[in-house]
Amino acid sequence: MPVVLRDVIGLLDRIYDPAWAEDWDAVGLVCGDPEQQVRRILFAVDPAPRVAQEAVAWDADLLVVHHPLLLKPVHSVAATSPKGRVVHDLVRSGCALLCAHTNADAPAHGVNQALAAALGIPDADVILPAPAEPLDKIVTFVPHENAEQVRTAMTGAGAGSIGDYDSCTFTTHGEGRFRPLAGANPAIGRRGEVETVAESRVEAVVPRAKRLAVIAAMKAAHPYEEVAFDVFEMAALPATGDRARGIGRIGRLPAPVPLRVFAEQVGAALPATAHGVRVGGDPDRVVQTVAVTSGAGDFLLETVLGTDADVYVTSDLRHHRAGEFLEHAGAPALVDVAHWAAEWTWLPVVERRLLHGLGERGDTVETRVSTLVTDPWTFRVDADPDRPLRGAE
Repeated sequence: MPVVLRDVIGLLDRIYDPAWAEDWDAVGLVCGDPEQQVRRILFAVDPAPRVAQEAVAWDADLLVVHHPLLLKPVHSVAATSPKGRVVHDLVRSGCALLCAHTNADAPAHGVNQALAAALGIPDADVILPAPAEPLDKIVTFVPHENAEQVRTAMTGAGAGSIGDYDSCTFTTHGEGRFRPLAGANPAIGRRGEVETVAESRVEAVVPRAKRLAVIAAMKAAHPYEEVAFDVFEMAALPATGDRARGIGRIGRLPAPVPLRVFAEQVGAALPATAHGVRVGGDPDRVVQTVAVTSGAGDFLLETVLGTDADVYVTSDLRHHRAGEFLEHAGAPALVDVAHWAAEWTWLPVVERRLLHGLGERGDTVETRVSTLVTDPWTFRVDADPDRPLRGAE
């Protein structure tokens, strides 16, 4: 069977869940028919016109990018604008466009992790962990003989999944008491008389999004007219393992090196750009613990300051923020790299993971990672640092 776009989208959504995207972001399918066949997939950082032209020239059926094309609202996609030309070129050629942005930044196989691995830190830890999926614990009380049907109904509706396990519940035995009043239609006991029943306490964790569905299933399977139950909202904790998500990564190089040497290693590890590698700090300072954040990372400066990092690698650092950061005693050195170059490191990762997922289904597609440099800066002029400053004549 040919691979169809909806299957590719489904795989990417499982790796980089759109629910992980920030509220302001715009991720997912931008254009394309979910039922169209996919034979060739091109991966790129930016949905720039030149990248769209590359996809068309290669006869790609899908272009997967990191940065959104339509992040801000637009009123037109006429071909008179660069964004409009991208849409028209892709639609005319039958090439779909899909974006994975902030939903791809934080996961274990996301952009932050890819940058850390490219710089020689494959086992980096998350700097700012994202909480795991919010959970509830639902507890109900049911006659012993009905406990199994209630457990089955709850887990069937989504309760009791913990990591790689499902059907996880806990049951204890006790005694329930109640008195049916006038108007009641008790399954057990008689109106006006106190009834004592041997009951089981059944409890299970539930993703908060499934709370109402689990409660409804529990009530439908419960023999009582009035079901007693508790809902406890559990404390938010960071996810772990392959489910770990968060902004930034921190880890140690195999051996300490001078800052100048590390900066040269960064330059060699990333695609070449006119931006190059800018460094703030003593070139001879020895560094080993490295913090990284893909994209514009000055929002994390204060957090990095509280770590044991010797150097912080990120992009788009602003003058005042960088200068004030370096003035702190013992502050990490700063390495500012091209935004595009840092995030390009993710493209081979998503390519491999998608091919692996399709391969497990017995499907094959042809893929390519774009090497077009879409960083906006095209050249730089380096002044002689020893040249004396001169004012206007």
